[in-house]
Parts: sequence; structure tokens; C-alpha cells
Amino acid sequence: MLADKLVAAGIPVTRVVFQDIGPVGKAIFYAAATVSIAVFCWGMWLRIRKYRRGRPAGRWPTVRQALAGRSRAGSAGGIGRPDTATIGTLASNKTIGRGDRALGIAHFFIFWGFIVAFAATVILTIDVDIVRNLSRLIVGHEDSFFHGPFFLVYTFTVDTMGFAFLLSLIYMALRRGVRRPWRLGYARAHQPEAGYSRKRLVAGDWVFLGLLLAILVTAYLLTGLRILTQGMPWFTLFTPFGRLVAEMFAAFGMSPAGAVTAHTIMWWIHASLALTFVAYIPFSKAMHMLLDMANLLATDRGTTPNLPAPVPAQGQAGYQQLSDFTWKELLDLDACTKCGRCHEVCPARTAGAPLSPRDLILDLRQWADASSGGHTLLDREQRPDRTGPLAVGAGTRIAGDVVAERTLWSCTTCMHCVEVCPVGIEHVPTIVQLRRSLVDEGTMDPTLQTALQNLATQGNSFGKSARMRARWVKGLDFQIPDARKEPVKYLWFVGDFASFDDRLQENSRALARILTAGGVDFGLLYDGERNAGNDVRRVGEEGLFEMLAEHNIETLREAQFEEIFTTDPHSLNTLRNEYPERGASYKVWHYTELLAHLLETGAIQVRPLGYKVTYHDPCYLARYNGVTEAPRRVLRALGCELVEMPRNGVNTFCCGAGGGRIWMDDSYLAERPSENRIAEAAALNVSQFIVACPKDVTMYSDAAKTTGHDGTLAVRDITLLVAEAMAHPAEPLAAQVTA
Repeated sequence: MLADKLVAAGIPVTRVVFQDIGPVGKAIFYAAATVSIAVFCWGMWLRIRKYRRGRPAGRWPTVRQALAGRSRAGSAGGIGRPDTATIGTLASNKTIGRGDRALGIAHFFIFWGFIVAFAATVILTIDVDIVRNLSRLIVGHEDSFFHGPFFLVYTFTVDTMGFAFLLSLIYMALRRGVRRPWRLGYARAHQPEAGYSRKRLVAGDWVFLGLLLAILVTAYLLTGLRILTQGMPWFTLFTPFGRLVAEMFAAFGMSPAGAVTAHTIMWWIHASLALTFVAYIPFSKAMHMLLDMANLLATDRGTTPNLPAPVPAQGQAGYQQLSDFTWKELLDLDACTKCGRCHEVCPARTAGAPLSPRDLILDLRQWADASSGGHTLLDREQRPDRTGPLAVGAGTRIAGDVVAERTLWSCTTCMHCVEVCPVGIEHVPTIVQLRRSLVDEGTMDPTLQTALQNLATQGNSFGKSARMRARWVKGLDFQIPDARKEPVKYLWFVGDFASFDDRLQENSRALARILTAGGVDFGLLYDGERNAGNDVRRVGEEGLFEMLAEHNIETLREAQFEEIFTTDPHSLNTLRNEYPERGASYKVWHYTELLAHLLETGAIQVRPLGYKVTYHDPCYLARYNGVTEAPRRVLRALGCELVEMPRNGVNTFCCGAGGGRIWMDDSYLAERPSENRIAEAAALNVSQFIVACPKDVTMYSDAAKTTGHDGTLAVRDITLLVAEAMAHPAEPLAAQVTA
């Protein structure tokens, strides 16, 4: 036998690739490998064909930038994640490990273990099928580089990385099967009337994990048997874990000669599993191993703060067919790993709404596959009727049939799903594109329709005359300049709620007094200001957004100012991220940034308040624009003790007002997001809940009442704290609590 000859003659520092397989076995293997690769290529072509049906996405500059190792910082300096990824982001698996270090480490070794295994296969292919064959043709004898020091480095790397790969897979299996994190469950947020089954999704997860485990286990059994057949020569110490398996076989009484037959059987088992897995990849969850890297390289989080334009087609609004999606959006659907992070953090899902970003992506993926002729063997949902993702064919409405209308209207566009997604899926722009179809049909809440009509006729959602926009200034004992008539340094873009809501107008007056006391040169647009259009656009009413933006931009051009600050984070986002490409590029600040500067430079004098407070980060301030420190700097300057809520900074929880939800009915929710947030704050034993957004004052004041916390937890705009700290101790403003 070969093993006996090798032991007797002395073994070179290498290994036989097709040991004891023979010419017929090699022919069978190569034929099977050809079939496996052909099936893989066919499956990948089906997916590429689907992506080719999508519209251009304008992402190739992003991909080139990522490949060059350059990332673009977030909207305001990258407080959250950068807007774009890099090769380094992929290599470190940084997006996977955020929030779960153990998971990140495990996935890191799975990722690199797979890369090493693939590289090892490529190296063997080059040596066996190219170098050896070419050397016989050119020099008349077989040559190889697969021996000596190269072989020792190769075998040590493959063996140790493979073992880390195996341990990580075992951890993943225990996590999924024993620990069972809630977010890995597949219960839908939207419950179809006829019912549904996601057993195939569960089976797909386990088949994927099981195949990888089986391939690695058989690889180590095969390595151990091969080392035993060789008589365990000294250089197999460079294959430490394979050598350990060999010694275990020997301890159980297996001889080198007896290991030969077992080695041959195990070789075929391992080869069959590996080739099956290769063919299975494009038709299973395993496809994410290839697609996620491409998706991350093409991801640009900036598309959520600055939404893409509607489909450039006449007589159509929103997405109505597969070809309306961009190739990046179709790639998003396939990239989803069903990790449940977006499902876990979604405020709509938390509130009991029928929206889960994960379910939305999975439904669209299944529908897109069926519409394009693709097929996933297990990773799909089953229903007794052809609804939801099974609704395929002429007359199917993506917004309404595939994804329920209420599901789409439930989104607050808080961007948390985009923030936490480890594979770069951009959920919010897709939801808005689908909403545009509903707006075009007139399928919306009556209250939303009324708000849009008010915005179209009066320029604000309150339906009040534009002449009333600056009526709040009448309570001041000084004049605020009109920036259209005289030059100022700062233009204050006040926003609708801070201008028209009676409960918030005193906050606006307080801020005006603070700025005046601090010597800030600022002015208003008065009746020239209109709603900035941020939420109008995210509702899906693109035409109205363009009308509002056009009016505001024309008014800004008539005004004389250097920079802008705004009270409203929603206005901040649109002014900072969406107006520039329409010809209105200005330096735009949130008012807390201005207050922090005034306090830290001593422009305004304050006394320490000593309050124990918590602070809520508005989604459009923290996640969209990266402004998290300025409000905290203000609180520190005021001598307040800040107790952070568990969900803070870029991981803040939504109040429920964004995306036009403030204009819609929320009576169907089990628990409003604002009520959930107030309960979180109430558990901290603080007296004040500080906000920095007019909509937050409204939402959380109401929530404090409905939850019974209005007597113990005061909801206050941060402006009022500054005003109180500036007041004389004998005239405290502690009673000025917005309710």
C-alpha cells in the first residue's frame, strides 16, 4: 500500500493530493466538480440577470472609493458610522461586531476561515492542474511548489484558521439552537389573515450551518486519517489539530494500514459535501457570503438623509415593477442575512405596528426572485393563498399587495434599521419609493391628506396663514431683524411647530432672548419661510417637496446672511443634506450647537442648576446628522447630572413623529413609541426629560400624560434650562415646563 511505501522510503515534506483515489476516481471527481461549478455559475447568473433588470444606482464612484480604502464621513463628521465602507471595514468585520463583541469575533474567524479555505483550494488547483501539467509539457517532468517551507506555512495556516472557523461555527450553532436570541425568531410583525409558515427559513439556516460544520469536521477527520497513513512524520506537527485527530485515531487502536480505507471513504464524503455546498450557494442563505461584500462596498448611508429621486418615468410615481428598483436595491434584498437587528430596534414593530424592516426585505426578496425567474430552495415563506411575497403576476401592486399599505405607512423613517444593518441594506429609501405609489393613488390617512393639503396651500401643516408664522415674536421686547431686508450673520429657520404650536411658542421666545443676550446677530424670514419639506418628502409626496424647496430656496437667495441655524432637526436634515444639490448650499447648525458655543465661550453667564436629568437624542439630529455632543455640552455647562437612557446617541429610540407619522392616526398601536421611551426614562429616577426638538416636546408631553408620569417627569426643551440658568436666583424659571 502507498502508506507502507511512504513510511519505508521516507516521506517528503508535502502531501499527496489525490491519495489512494486513482485515475477513475480523479475523473469522477473532476466531472462532479465541473457540474458543481456549472450549477453555481447558473445560479449566480440568475441573480446577476435580476440585478441587470434594475435601474442604474450611481454607486460605482462609491465602490471605487471603497476599494481605494477611503470612506466618506457621516453627515456631520461621522459621529455614527461613516456613510461609506472600505476594504478595511470588510476585513475587520466591524459592522458585524457592533453591539455584540462575541458575535463579531466568531464571524471574523468564519469570514477569514472561509477565505483561507478558498485560497487553499485555489493554491492546490494552481499547483495540481496548472503547474504540474505545464511542467510536464515544457520541461518533460512534473514540477511542483507544494512542498518544503511553503507547504509547512500552508498547512499550518489552513489547519489553525480552519479550527478557529470550526469553533466559531459551533458557537453560532449553540447561539441559534440553545441561547436562541429573540431577534433570530421569525414571527412576523404583520400577520396575514390566512396564516403563514416560515419553517423553510429555519431549515435553510440549519442546512447552511450544518453543511459548513460537516465540511470542516470531515476535513479534520480526513486530515487525521491521512497523517496516520503517513506514519505521523515530524512535519505533521505543523498541522497541530489534524495531528491531534490522528493521535486520537491511533489511541483507539487504528493502524496506518487500517486508516487507508477509512481515508478513502472520508475523502469522498468530504469532497461530496464540498461540491454540494458550492452548487447550493446561489440558491440559499449562503449567497450572502459573496453578496454582502459587494453590497457593503456599494452602500452609501447618505442616500437616507438625501433621498434619491423618484423613478424617471412619465405617468408613474413610486415603484410598480421590478425594473423600477435600482440594482443596489435588488442587491440589498439578497444581502439580508435575517439577523434580526433591524427587526429588534424598529420603533414601529416595538409599538405593535405591522412593520418589520427584516420582513419587508424578505417579502420583497421572495417576490423579486419569483418575478425574475430565480429560485431559493429553502429560504422562503409559505402561505395557503397567493398574498404578500407570493403575489406575483399582472396587476400586482408592490405597495399594497406585496407589502401592505399600513406596513409602509407605519415607518417613522428613523433610520435605525439602516444604522444597525451589518450588511449595508438601505431600507428607508425603498420604503419611501413604495410610499410614492400610495400617494399617487391617494391611499393614505385622511389626517395625512389634510396635512398635505395645508402644506400645499399655506406652506405649513397647521393650515394657518403665512402671516401668522412669526406672530410669536410679539411677546418679545425687542425686534428680530428680517433677513430679507437687512444683513445678519445667522438666519434662524424656525420650522412649523416652533412657530405655530401655542405650546412651543414660549420656547421660541426664550431662545430669542438667550441669543440676544449672547450678542448673536440673527434674523428671520418671517412670512417668507415655508415648511422645509423633510417629512413631506419622506411621506412620498415628491412634487409638494419640490414646490416647498423651490419657494424656500428662492427666499434664501433674497435674504442676506452667512449661516443658518434651525430649531427643528427635520428641517436641519433637509437644509443640510437635500437643499445643496438644488443650489442652496449653506452652513447649517442645530440651535444646541449654537447654545453650546455661547456657554463655552462665556457669551452668556449661567448659574449651575444641579438637576438630575436624562436627554433624548432626536433621530434626525443624532442618526441622520451626527449631532450628539452639543446638547450634552450644554447640559454639562448648566451643571446638570446627565443620566443616559440605555438607548442613546446614534442608538436612540424614535419618538414616533418622523416620516409624517405625526400627521397620521396612531390609535391602532399597542404602545406608542413615545410612551415606550417615557417608560424607559421614568425608570432612571430623574425629574426632567430634556429634548431638543419641537416635535419631541409635543410627542413626549402627551406620552407623559397618557402613561401617568406627567407629575413626576417634566418634559422640557433644553432652551428652558438655559433660560432658567441665566435668570436671577430670586426669579427661577423652574415652573416653565412645557406640558
